[in-house]
Formats: sequence, structure tokens, C-alpha cells
Amino acid sequence: MNHVRVPVLIVGGGPVGLSSALFLGRHGVPTMLVEKREATSQLPRAPGLQARTMEFFRAAGVSDAIRSLEVGDSHAYFEGGILQVRTFAEIDDAVVLEKPSLDGPDISPERVMGCGQDRYERVLVELARDAGADVRFRTRLLSFGQDDDGVTAVVQDTRTGEQTTVLADYLIGADGASSRTREVLGLRRSGRGTVFNALSIYFRAPELEELLKGRKFILCYATAAPGTLMGLSRLHGVDPWLAAPLYYPERGETPEDYTDERCAGIVRTAAGKADMKVEIVAKVPWHGAQLVAETFRRGRVFLAGDAAHLHPPAGGFGANTGIHDSHNLAWKLAAVLRGWAGEALLDSYDAERRLVGEAMAEQAMVRNRIRHGHADEKTRAAMVDDIIITLGYRYKSGVITGGDAAAPVLTPKLELTGQPGTRAPHVWFHRDDERVAAADLFWDDFVLLTGTGGAEWARAARDAATALSVPLRTYLIGDGGDLTGAGRDWAHAYGVTDRGAVLVRPDAFVAWRAPGPVPDRRGVLTGVLARACGLSSPGAPR
Repeated sequence: MNHVRVPVLIVGGGPVGLSSALFLGRHGVPTMLVEKREATSQLPRAPGLQARTMEFFRAAGVSDAIRSLEVGDSHAYFEGGILQVRTFAEIDDAVVLEKPSLDGPDISPERVMGCGQDRYERVLVELARDAGADVRFRTRLLSFGQDDDGVTAVVQDTRTGEQTTVLADYLIGADGASSRTREVLGLRRSGRGTVFNALSIYFRAPELEELLKGRKFILCYATAAPGTLMGLSRLHGVDPWLAAPLYYPERGETPEDYTDERCAGIVRTAAGKADMKVEIVAKVPWHGAQLVAETFRRGRVFLAGDAAHLHPPAGGFGANTGIHDSHNLAWKLAAVLRGWAGEALLDSYDAERRLVGEAMAEQAMVRNRIRHGHADEKTRAAMVDDIIITLGYRYKSGVITGGDAAAPVLTPKLELTGQPGTRAPHVWFHRDDERVAAADLFWDDFVLLTGTGGAEWARAARDAATALSVPLRTYLIGDGGDLTGAGRDWAHAYGVTDRGAVLVRPDAFVAWRAPGPVPDRRGVLTGVLARACGLSSPGAPR
């Protein structure tokens, strides 16, 4: 039996696992990724990449490679919203069910993007390998165990049957809804379980373009097919189309009942054109379910993506939320492996991401009820705008100082005001002749932002970072400083004065802030920085 030693073993090679390998690699952490499929996805699933997701790729230095996959301007599809018609031929009479806000130049330097999973997965594989990942398809996880020293896993090449023992410091289970990792850990899940069954039908129908008259949308529901609510989507801007009719096991229906001929008939009925030519490309049955694991961490093993939190696709939160998991976890694992962070930082992954996962799952359910016609006024009132879900969620954990413990994970309105636990507000700066976004400042170090009146904060931060051996960069902002403003006032945006300070984590979340000067700046910063890194520090303020 072969033996491999690697810092992190990743199980699952979908968007979440590949992003984990990419982000860890960009942090200098080698990984081994095993995926039981023969190759990347062949179908354009999960076709929408949120602005926040694109910020992660931007911070990792690969957003141009991802953005190059966009076909034309996919933003127009998102601007079209969620529609409902009787048939697609009646597109002029479409009712707008939802018109979500997804991005904006005052909120993010990135825009939402449409791209099929079949295309961006292939690029993620290349980028992960370029970053040092050992990516192995046709390889499945057989077993694993863990102790205080690490994880010992056995994986198998499904072509040859050859087994390999992998010795890793940590394991990430990004292996989907039927996670083998979660199963071995024996973790329970809670939630509503399966709420509907659907069949993804990928098809080509050239005449559909003419029927839709060029109308672009995120999703369009047609109610004409008896017993079926069929959603139509093509966010990625290229063939094939995706239709998703429901089927009902309680009525004795199975996916096998949906022959190509029957599927083509559903498409024609929904289209309102009985003789329309329809080519069925693929059919994939799936369950719309809401389930969240009881914990996202057990010892040295972590869950991410659908392995951790599963919810209906309404809102397109699935793959994106999983990529957000991977980004949150990657910098924390890298920090601990480099020796400058403690176990409490790893605990914060579960504390932060499980609350977000639960909130995302609930919002997906709210949207699912509304779109399927089962929502009451209370349910409708519970829905928050997409931009809050994608960019405005907040973290609550023991490594954040000064956050609002009473505030919900998803606030009714977008509140990016520099409060600890929220993403750092988007502002533009000038650095010499270069225009940079705030998001461009955050990747693998902590960052202290202060005005030119806060030079003492910068000195105190450098002293604190040296004492703790924590990587930290400081930026004096203002005339004669490291950065100058290139738009709205940064201090106002972050809720401080020119003599205040803001400590931002590598993932662009605010760890702490001081509106103005305080006594013993070095002592205060040593405490909050230690806490932010999960290090023991009795002097850290609450």
C-alpha cells in the first residue's frame, strides 16, 4: 500500500472542494484532493457566481481566469429576475415574482456572473494544481480515523483498486449531500428533510429563443404542464437549457418514468408549442431538502458545502455558500499550520459558518415556498434581499471583539458599516498611481486601517504583531499616507474617525474597531489580535 503525507486531505472535487484546494494552495498549504467521479462536471449546474464569491477569487488572484469564462454579459440574466408565465410563448404576460438585488458599484468591486459549473470546475482544477494541489479523480475515500497527531485515511483508485494511506494534519469533507465524511463521523442533521423531488432536464430547443423574444431572466416558471411546476434557466448564456419539473413519489412516480419522450412533451407543453423540436441531453434526479449538520467540525475533520448544509436551490445559494465555507476555513487552517494561530480559531469555523448555513437554508426554504405558491404573509415577511444573504451576513464567534451579539445573522437591511463581524465595507483607494479596492488589501495577513492622524495605532499594531508573531500589515490613509481616498470617505464608511483604527481579518471581515484613540493602544491591540487568532490572551477586551 502506498503512503502519502500531506497537510490537508480534501474529499470531494466539486466547486467547494476545488475552491478549498485553490485557496489553501494560494496560502502556501499543499493539499491532496480525491474525487470519485471520473472528471469534472459535464453539465452546467450551479451556474451563478455571486459578487462575494468573485471577491474571493479576486483576493486569490484568479478572478480574471474565472471572469474570462463569461459568455457575453451575463448580468442581464440576473437583472431579469424570477418570472412566472402560463407558457413560455406568453412571455409578454410574464409576472415578476422576485427582483433580487445582487450587487452594486457602491457595495462591491465585483459583479455577479453567470457561468456553467462544467466550465468553471475545469478551470478550478487547473488553478488548484497550479497552486500545488494533488488532484486525483476516480479516487474514493474508504475510511479514516483521527487522533491528536492527525488524520489517517485510506483512499482507493476506482480503476485499479489500488489503495493509498494518506497521513494528513486535517481533513475537509466537501463530498456533497451523501457525504461519506459525515457518515464516518456519525454526525446527525436537523431540518425539514426532503420537501420536494425534481428532475433536471438538460435540453436543446432552438425555437425557444424565438418564443422568448430575447427576454433574459434568472428563472422562469411555466404553470401549463398539468401537475408540474417547471422552471427554465440558462444563466450561463449557452446551450443547453435547464428545465426542472417536479415529480411525486407519493403518487408512485419515479425518475425512470420520465422518458425522453415524456420530458420533451413537458417542455413543449410549458413552451406552448406542441410541435417544437426538443433534444434531451441529460436527465438528473435530485431532492430539494433542508438539512444542517449538528457541527461542522469534529476534531481534525471539517465539513463544507452540501456535506454541512443542504437546502433547495431557490436563490442559488448552494455552491456559493459552500465556496464561502472553503474560504473561511482555508485561511484559518493555514494560520494554524504556520503556527501563528490557535485551536480557538478553528473552532470559530463552526461557530461562524453553521449559523450562516442555517440562515441560508431557511432563506432557501422561504423562497421555495413562495415560488411554489405555499407561502403565507409571515413567510413572505421573513424573506430578506439576496444581497444581504450574499454580502451582508455577519459572523458571531469568540474570535471577534465588539460584535453585536443580539443582531441576527441576516439583518432586514444591508448593514455594511464596519461593525465587527461584518464584511469590510467597499471603498476605493489610490496607492501611488494605482486604484485599489478595499477588498484588494485582504488575503493572508491581518490588516490595520487607520487615518494619518492614527500613526500611534500603526506603531502599536506592529509591536503587537511582533510580540505575537502574527503577520499584520498597516495602512495609514490620507494625504502623505500609504493610501489616499478615491471616493467616499473610508473612515465614515468604517464607523471611525481619522484617529480611530479597524482590524480586518484575512477574509475581509472586521475583527475589531476603535472609533478613536484609546489609552494603552499596544495593550489593546495585543489583546484583540491574540483573540482574533484564537490565542490565549487574558487582556483581550470583550
